[in-house]
Amino acid sequence: MADPNSKTKGNVAGKYYVDTNCIACDACILAAEKHFKIDTSVEPAFAFVSKQPETSEEEEACQEAMESCPVEAIGDDGQ
Repeated sequence: MADPNSKTKGNVAGKYYVDTNCIACDACILAAEKHFKIDTSVEPAFAFVSKQPETSEEEEACQEAMESCPVEAIGDDGQ
């Protein structure tokens, strides 16, 4: 389960976030490319939420990203 106290830098404020367990595997990008980005300027690279969902379709995509994360690094704090 993602830890809201260990969010990666770059997450925009809102319901979804990525924590420091991220392994930059691209699963979130494949599920919701409009909402996640990967910072490759640092080592190790990591994902972050670049845009919170605004529609039910976008919400579904972010939920799919969270469910597909192999290390459970995507969280939903219910905001």
